[in-house]
Amino acid sequence: MGTKEKPTNQRARGLERAFDILDLIRHENRAMRPNEIAKLMGAPRSSVYELVHLLLDMNVLENNGRDGQVFLGSRLYFLGRAYNDKVDLYQRIENTLNNIVEQTSETAQFCKLEGNKYTVSLMKEGSRPFRISANLGELVPVPSTASGRLLLGHFSDQEIIDFLDKDDFILPNGETISSDKFIAEVRQATRDGHYTFDSIVDTFTHCFAVPVKNAQSICIATLCLVTPREDGHRNKEAYLKNLKAAAAELEAQLNTDF
Repeated sequence: MGTKEKPTNQRARGLERAFDILDLIRHENRAMRPNEIAKLMGAPRSSVYELVHLLLDMNVLENNGRDGQVFLGSRLYFLGRAYNDKVDLYQRIENTLNNIVEQTSETAQFCKLEGNKYTVSLMKEGSRPFRISANLGELVPVPSTASGRLLLGHFSDQEIIDFLDKDDFILPNGETISSDKFIAEVRQATRDGHYTFDSIVDTFTHCFAVPVKNAQSICIATLCLVTPREDGHRNKEAYLKNLKAAAAELEAQLNTDF
């Protein structure tokens, strides 16, 4: 029996490691050499080289540059497009974002947790001549975001501390936010049903976030606006009203968690 299980277990580990390679490249968001991938993963170089070559043959990875670097391949794009086209949920979310942009002219986003990081899953750029954008799928420390104050609202204080990495409390501007301050902001945002702030990432935008809740009233995602700072302050109440109405309408349509 043991000899039959071993190949299956090896294949399972190989498949898991292949996805770890894809996740690492996505997280780093740059082309990488196989030996660098192996080093960052703490994995044997021989197995990483073997998997990289297999993924290259399948167009899951593609050569990028002259130094043996690889990046995510075209096959992933087509798989993602096929998934997006068939999943009605994401079409509903896209429609919601389109409606928000039509009513506000600002950049609208659908954001959620991936692991213990925050990511923008879908986005519709604003219709202003000056457009604000973001990198879809980029993994960002939760305390750096408005959404993070809502997405962790159902956690206990200790669960929040255990969930986040210590380095997550170091903000992009180099300042450190205390865990106590962050938890207090989480509690206030949960009570208010929204969170807004001048962006920590740059000096000219204001961010809005409202929760999208499941049937158990747990925040599983957020709808967000990213606006020029002055416009955000001037239109704060109107923008929050728009986002909350959109979130309520989206919640009514959702029959499953995501």
